[in-house]
Amino acid sequence: MAALVEAAADPAFPAEIVLVLSNKPEAPGLAFAAARGIATAVVPNKGHKDRETFDRLMHEKIVAAGAELVCLAGFMRLLSDWFCQMWQGKLINIHPALLPSFKGLDTHARALAAGVKIHGATVHFVTPEMDEGPIIAQGAVPVLPGDDEAALAARVLGEEHRLYPLALRLVATGAARMEGGRCVMAPHGPAGAAQRVPG
Repeated sequence: MAALVEAAADPAFPAEIVLVLSNKPEAPGLAFAAARGIATAVVPNKGHKDRETFDRLMHEKIVAAGAELVCLAGFMRLLSDWFCQMWQGKLINIHPALLPSFKGLDTHARALAAGVKIHGATVHFVTPEMDEGPIIAQGAVPVLPGDDEAALAARVLGEEHRLYPLALRLVATGAARMEGGRCVMAPHGPAGAAQRVPG
C-alpha cells in the first residue's frame, strides 16, 4: 500500500489514491495514509451476518470516495462473489508467489520446502476463487543458497514494491484489462487516462 501511495504522489502517475480502507482499526497503513492527507475508513470484521454484508459496507465507502479501481494489499479476507462481480476488472491484488504456484498462505516457507530456484510476486485481477484471477504482471527473484523464510520474504517484498505500481499503471491507463476471463494487454493505454483508487 505504501508503495502505491508513494508512486501516486508523482503527478505523472495515472492514478490517485483516494481512500485507504481496512478491516483492522490498528492497521499501520491507516496512519501512513492519514499523515499524507489521504482519506481513511475502517469496516471491522465483526458484527456482520455474512461476508456479503461486510463487503457491501466496504463497497459503499469505496463508491462514496469516488474510486474507480480497488487495489488489495495485505487484505487477508476472501471477498464475496457479489463484491468480485461489482468490481470485476477493476479489482486487483498482489500475491507473494509466482501464481499459479503457492496459492494461499505461507508462500515463502512452501517455496523453500519445494526447493524452487525462482520465487517472486504476482499482481492479478481478483475473481471469487482464491488467487485464481488473470495475471497482470509477475516479478521473479532468485532463491539463494542459505535462504531462510525471512531472507526470501524480504527479497520478494522488494520486488512487490516495484511490481505493484507498475501493474496499477497498466490497469489505470487501460494497457491491461480483464476480458473473457483473461488479462489482455494493449500496446498503449488511452492518452491521459487516470483512475481514482482506494489502497
